[in-house]
Amino acid sequence: MLFGKKTPETTYRDPFGIQMHMVDGKHVYEGRELPRQDDEVVDQGLGFDLQTLVNRRSVVSVMGLGAVSLGLAACAPNSGDSASSSASATGSASATAETIEVDSEIPDETAGPYPGDGSNGADVLEQSGVVRSDIRSSFNGASGTAEGVPMTLELTIADMANGNNPMTGAAMYVWHCNRDGEYSMYSENVVDQNYLRGVQVVDGQGKVTFTSIFPACYSGRWPHIHFEVYPDQASITDSTNAIATSQVALPQDVCDTVYATSGHESSVTNLAQLSLDTDNVFGDDGGATQLATATGSVSSGYKVSLTARVDTNTEPTGGSMPAGGGGPMGGAPAGAPGA
Repeated sequence: MLFGKKTPETTYRDPFGIQMHMVDGKHVYEGRELPRQDDEVVDQGLGFDLQTLVNRRSVVSVMGLGAVSLGLAACAPNSGDSASSSASATGSASATAETIEVDSEIPDETAGPYPGDGSNGADVLEQSGVVRSDIRSSFNGASGTAEGVPMTLELTIADMANGNNPMTGAAMYVWHCNRDGEYSMYSENVVDQNYLRGVQVVDGQGKVTFTSIFPACYSGRWPHIHFEVYPDQASITDSTNAIATSQVALPQDVCDTVYATSGHESSVTNLAQLSLDTDNVFGDDGGATQLATATGSVSSGYKVSLTARVDTNTEPTGGSMPAGGGGPMGGAPAGAPGA
């Protein structure tokens, strides 16, 4: 029984190996008719991907497996360029989220000139497949992969308006430059790529996890990672819905180690001219609430972690565009500040 009546049904696999159903001449995936009947299931758009994510989380909850973040490009049959699990089971079916300990609210910062959120033209958030944890490769028709030292980014988001409990269900968009200081979708050499950009939905412990590469230090800016927080899975497609926009500062000792490896020569020169106190974004407080911790090695990769408090009772400002500072390397838009 489907859609309220008995229907003839056949099962098949699409070109990506995904199990599908044909019901009354309609392509159906996990009980839902595809809104774009002429396109593959992986090309149904972000709204379809996010609803699949929500449905799968509900199934996991019913099975008593605890707060598991499936964090996937909703219809992918395997990992590859698609999202993989961003968190493991909590170890107890009855585990409850604990209050997150952190001192103060994450400051609003500029999204910079290369957000890719639709606010200045380029918009990755409308592309099917953007909900993913592994952001190293381009997707949705683009095929490039960002090379560099492996990095796992784990962000924990606390809801100040809810007693610093995990902001479960919020959507988080992360983006950063490649090891050459270039931003996909903007910089001349990678304008046709969309790698190093992705969305995850915050799990029951307040966490999102991304697999990426360590970003460069380009002229005028301390090494950093951008992020935007949205209230829920449906609001990510409109950048004006963001409830927080901020940046993660990377620790200097790890930057020094990574940049000493081949392929990061320009970053060595640029970092030598900077400090957290003089950076045009982190300089007001030395990145006090934005400086991440990092563990690992060049060979095995680094885990970069930060906890951020977000206050939904305050009006987000999106920060301001910093004055001065060079733009990213590799043919970035002329005159753009290095944010």
